[in-house]
Amino acid sequence: MTNMQSEKNRIDELTEKLHFYNHQYYQNSVSEISDYAFDVLMKELQELETKNPHLKHQNSPTERVGGTITKNFKSVVHQYPMLSLANTYSKVELEDWQIKINKLLPNQSEINNLNEYFCEQKFDGVAISLIYENGNLKQAITRGDGQKGDDITANAKTIKSIPLVIKDKNIPNYFEVRGEVYFPYSNFEKLNKEQEIAGEPLYANPRNTASGTLKLQDSAEVARRGLDCFMYYLLGENLPFKTHSESMEKLLEWGFQVSKTYQKCTGISQVWDYINLWDTKRFELPLATDGVVIKLDNLILQSELGLTAKSPRWAIAYKYKAASISTILEKVTYQVGRTGAITPVANMKPVLLAGTTVKRATLHNEDEILRLDLHEGDTVIIEKGGEIIPKITSVDVSKRSFNLKKIQFISHCPECGNLLHRKAEEAAWYCNNDKGCPPQIKGRIAHFIHRKAMNIDGMGEETVEQFYNAGLIQNYADLYEIKYLQIVSLDRFAAKSAQNIIDGLKASTTVPFEKVLFALGVKFVGSTVADKLAKNFKNIENLKNATLEDLVATPEIGEKIAESVQSWFGEKENLEIIEKLKSYGLQFQIQEKDVIVESQALAGKSFLISGTFLQFSRDELQNKIMANGGKLLSGVSAKLNYLVAGENMGPSKLEKANKLGVKIISENEFLQLIENKL
Repeated sequence: MTNMQSEKNRIDELTEKLHFYNHQYYQNSVSEISDYAFDVLMKELQELETKNPHLKHQNSPTERVGGTITKNFKSVVHQYPMLSLANTYSKVELEDWQIKINKLLPNQSEINNLNEYFCEQKFDGVAISLIYENGNLKQAITRGDGQKGDDITANAKTIKSIPLVIKDKNIPNYFEVRGEVYFPYSNFEKLNKEQEIAGEPLYANPRNTASGTLKLQDSAEVARRGLDCFMYYLLGENLPFKTHSESMEKLLEWGFQVSKTYQKCTGISQVWDYINLWDTKRFELPLATDGVVIKLDNLILQSELGLTAKSPRWAIAYKYKAASISTILEKVTYQVGRTGAITPVANMKPVLLAGTTVKRATLHNEDEILRLDLHEGDTVIIEKGGEIIPKITSVDVSKRSFNLKKIQFISHCPECGNLLHRKAEEAAWYCNNDKGCPPQIKGRIAHFIHRKAMNIDGMGEETVEQFYNAGLIQNYADLYEIKYLQIVSLDRFAAKSAQNIIDGLKASTTVPFEKVLFALGVKFVGSTVADKLAKNFKNIENLKNATLEDLVATPEIGEKIAESVQSWFGEKENLEIIEKLKSYGLQFQIQEKDVIVESQALAGKSFLISGTFLQFSRDELQNKIMANGGKLLSGVSAKLNYLVAGENMGPSKLEKANKLGVKIISENEFLQLIENKL
C-alpha cells in the first residue's frame, strides 16, 4: 500500500469516527471518548487534511472549527419561499383563525384533522434553511427577503448541533430542513463579559447577535462564539409523512436537534392550555422565546390551505407580552469603568421576573435618571423583553410618597473621590484620575490581557485583582517584571498555574502590533480602529508623531478618535510605559510581508482603497498595488491619482475625490490598469 493510500484510508477512518462521536455527543448526549482523546483525533485529521487537501471530505468534522474567510455572501433563491408567520395576541384571535381555516376547508370529513395542532415554542433567533443531498449538508441559506437569502454554509457548519452527514438507509436524495439559529444565554453572557473586559460595546440581545454572528466573514470566530440550532420543519418532494409530527420524529431519528418543548394538541382549548403552561415555564429554557407557533399537523391540509403572499395559512404565532413587574427602587450606586466612565446602577427590592430573581438594573447615565425622574423608594416598572439584562421602563408616580428624595447624580468618584467631569458632546461623566483610581488601573490591565488584545494564557480578572492587591502591579508593563516565585507564593496558585502565566507573558511578546496597540487601552480605539491605525502608520513612532490631520486622513478615523490618540501620547507616563514594553520585546511595528514584484505597471501612481471587493480583500488589493510598483496613500488629497472604489465606500471620500478631480476606478478597471488596458 502506498503512503498516499494509507493516508487516504486514515482520513476516511478519522472522518467516520469523529462524525460518530459528534453524533453521539450532540444528538444522543453520550460521551463515547474523553474530550482530550477527541481533540487528539481531530488534530491528527487536521494535519492530514492540510497535507492532503484533495483527500478532505466535503463535510469533514474539521469544518466545525471554522477557518474559512468569506469575502462576500452569495445570494441564493429559495426553492420554497421562507415566509413569516401571522401573529395573534389573544384566545379570541386564535379562535378566529380556526374559524377562518375551517371555512377554507368546508369538507366535513376534514374537520377532525383540522382540530389536530402541533404547538412549539417560538424561539427568538434567526431562521435558516439547510439543503441536504445524498445525506450531505450541501448548503445553508438565511431567510433574507423570503424569496432569496445569503449562502452562509461555512458558518453554519461550525454549529455542532447541525449534522454534516446523515447516515440512514431511507433518507431522500434531496430534502430541506428549516430551523432557528440562536445564542444560548450562557454563551451570550460569556461573549458580553469578554466585550466588557476588552472595553468594547456590549451586544444588545442574543437574537441580533446571532444574526450578526452568522454574517461574520471569519468562520473560526463563528465557531468560537458557540451558536446553536433547533429544527422545526422538513421539506421535500414525495416525502413519506402524513403529519408534521411524524416528520419531526424522523428529524430526531436522523440526528437533528428538535426542541422537546413541542406538543400535539387537539382543539384550540388544548392549544390554549399549552400557551398558558409555557407563559412562565419558558423562562426555564436556556434561550430566548417570544411566543408559541401553532401549525395544523396534517400535511395534506397544509398543502390545500397553501400560502398568502406573506405567510402560510396553516400556521400562526401567538406572541407573549414582554415580561414586566413592579418593585421598589432602594438606592442607586455607581460603577467605575477602565476609561473612568461612571455608570449608575439601580438597586431594587428583589423580585422574580421571567424566571430569574432581579435586584439590579443599569441606568446607563445621568440623562436616563433625569428622564425617569427617579426618587429613592419609587415604585418602578422593570421589563425583560428581547434583552437578557432587565431595564426600568417607567415609574408608577401614583405610588410616590411626598417625602421621597430625588436621585441626584454624584459629583465625585465613588472609588477615589476625584471630581467628575463631563464633556458637552458626551452622555457619560468621567473620573479623570486614571493613574490613581483602582478600578481604572485594574480595568486597563484586565483589558491588556484580554483574548482580543495580548491574550495572556492563565490570567483573568481575578488574577489581576490578586496581583494588584498584593502590590505586584500598578500598570500593565509591571506584568513583565513578575517572577515565578512571587506568583507561586500567592493563595490559590500551584506550580503549574504560576508557570502558565510566566509562559503566557513570554508568548505575548510575539503578538502583532495591531493587537498591542488595542491592548494599550487608548480611549475610543477598539480592535478595528487599532488595526486601521497600525496598518496606516506602520509603527508606534509614526503614530506618536502623527498630526491631527494625519490621523483624520486615516480611513474611518474621525476627529474624536484622533484627539484621543494625541491626548494619550501626550502623557509622559504612557510614553514611559511604551519604552518599558519595548524593552520586554513587545511588537511595536507592523511585520511587513515581503512583496513579490510582479511588474512596474503602476510605478509613479498613487492609490487609495475604499469599500469592499469581490476578487480581493483590502490587504490583498494593497499588496497587488505594491507588487506592481504603485504607492498607497492614507487619504484623499491632490497627490492621489486613483481611488479604487468598492461596494459601500465612504461617501465623504467619493465627494472629496470628485471635488479634487481624482480618477475613480472599479476593481476590474484596476486590473485593466495593471495589464495596460486602461
